[in-house]
Amino acid sequence: MLLDQINKTGDIKNIPANKYPELAQEIREFLIDNLSITGGHLASNLGTVELTMALHAALDLPEDKIIWDVGHQSYTHKILTGRKDKFNTLRQYGGISGFPKRCESDTDCFDTGHSSTSISAGLGMVKARDLQQDDYTVVSVIGDGSLTGGLAYEALNNAAKLETNFIIILNDNEMSISESVGGMNKYLNGVRTAEGYLNLKEDVYAQLRKNKKAVTGIRRAKNSFKQLFVPGMVFENLGITYLGPVNGHDTAGLIRTIKEAKKVKKAVMIHVMTKKGKGYEPAERHPARFHGTEPFLIENGLPRNPRTTANYQDIFSTVMCKLGDRNSKVVAITAAMADGTGLKRFRNMYKDRFVDAGIAEEHAVTFAAGMAAGGYRPVFAVYSSFLQRAYDQIMEDVCLQNLPVVFAVDRAGLVGSDGETHQGIFDISYLSTMPNMHIMAPKNKWELSDMLKFAIEFNGPTAIRYPRGNAYDGLKEFRAPIEMGKCEPIYEEKDICLLALGSMVKIAEEVRNILKENGLKCSLVNARFAKPIDTDYIHMAAKDHKLFVTMEENVACGGYGEKVRAYLDENKIDADMLQIAIPDQFVTHGNVDKLRQELGIDAKSIADRILKEIHR
Repeated sequence: MLLDQINKTGDIKNIPANKYPELAQEIREFLIDNLSITGGHLASNLGTVELTMALHAALDLPEDKIIWDVGHQSYTHKILTGRKDKFNTLRQYGGISGFPKRCESDTDCFDTGHSSTSISAGLGMVKARDLQQDDYTVVSVIGDGSLTGGLAYEALNNAAKLETNFIIILNDNEMSISESVGGMNKYLNGVRTAEGYLNLKEDVYAQLRKNKKAVTGIRRAKNSFKQLFVPGMVFENLGITYLGPVNGHDTAGLIRTIKEAKKVKKAVMIHVMTKKGKGYEPAERHPARFHGTEPFLIENGLPRNPRTTANYQDIFSTVMCKLGDRNSKVVAITAAMADGTGLKRFRNMYKDRFVDAGIAEEHAVTFAAGMAAGGYRPVFAVYSSFLQRAYDQIMEDVCLQNLPVVFAVDRAGLVGSDGETHQGIFDISYLSTMPNMHIMAPKNKWELSDMLKFAIEFNGPTAIRYPRGNAYDGLKEFRAPIEMGKCEPIYEEKDICLLALGSMVKIAEEVRNILKENGLKCSLVNARFAKPIDTDYIHMAAKDHKLFVTMEENVACGGYGEKVRAYLDENKIDADMLQIAIPDQFVTHGNVDKLRQELGIDAKSIADRILKEIHR
């Protein structure tokens, strides 16, 4: 096999060009075989096999630099840089990451995980290169979906001023996670389908091959032809040299184009057309489903371990559709995540009240603020780690005006396999800094429903944080009405008071059982609100409890526990306290249960800490 000859960076240069299609096929088979067992980002990687091969063949890594926007399409890059033997550990605790990591390889020059960052980072590297008078090549690879992010345009605006080489590769597969939307997608569609230009381009290349004397004249006319045949030419008008569209599955052709781009003494964009999921029929048919997939059966693409219970996204989806039916003012907003957040059904049922802002969280938040100011009740469904990109907009445009925007904060807490850039462990901390913000977390699936209904009726900013995965269906007999800032006592005894928030209520049940087995009395309270906290209950409970234990799946700094501790200290309440939270650190990738054990927030670790505190 050709892939057996790829064991370290640069080995692809030893593969004859006529063998590139065979190597690409082997890489696809390797990815499908491995990801069917580990799970991971399949569709995006299948679509960029030839592009990655071309970059490695045309560049000299690690001296030259490739910055992968988002980075979920870097698997072929990892294979070509000596990491193929570690793919059985992909996204597992202690294994290789599903994203570029500088600590993994000197060919991973920039850690990524969120979109629209690669052009800015690339510009920074170009500036560093030129200040040091080096001559390596910098390439930023960005998808068409990421071009909906405002940061990309800020970077393009700066790139237009360059008088030195910088290559931007636009990987155009008409997808972000869901199908790309908006004006840039419409513009790129025009470029893709400009047949007059494409046909002319092929004719020009044919003439070039026959008559090299025609080169000078044709180059002079090239920009005029583009302006005539291709709609807008927005990149050329910005001052960025545009090459394309080119076939993203022709390795030899891509190598020629990249080498040509290296000669340009300014920013140059190569517009590459690829097919997401290429080479695996289920992924080609359902690229969104195979964006990030669990382990699957190769023969049909179906999950190896199909879900048998509803997850929190399913509950959110159902309740949103019911609310949309009952209240014509309810509007759903997503940032290119209709499938991932559970808004697909709402989109199908209430098309006029569904908005996909694209990968543009900042815009989505201010758009929601505008809708709220216009009399509607917008619900912005977004992953916790992506919401933090819109901190300023939440603060200035929503909270400052006390507008009734509902933030459905999905993937809150430990997410697992995607690692540091995707763990939702900071939202309580950053949202708590904002006046007028109210933060809730449901203990089970029924409480998510109740909180969403409550938030729609509440006249101010609210955030409901809920985890990834199966929705907890325990404690269904406890369903007290939601009241602003009020907790829900579940089991009331004495001595020890467990104040658990959201996903930690289930773990607190297990902790309480361990403590009871050790002969201790223990109350269990569903905190419900991270802000405002229920100070009345805490004050009352201090009469019968000597130890408060706060439990949350958020970093300790700025979390729920800090607020409880501050209240106890400020009011000189004679009670000890343990704050159970994630240490103030970035959390690596791995199975969520394993991560909880490592971080000391699983039931056994928490119970051991409490018993140690009691004995002390």
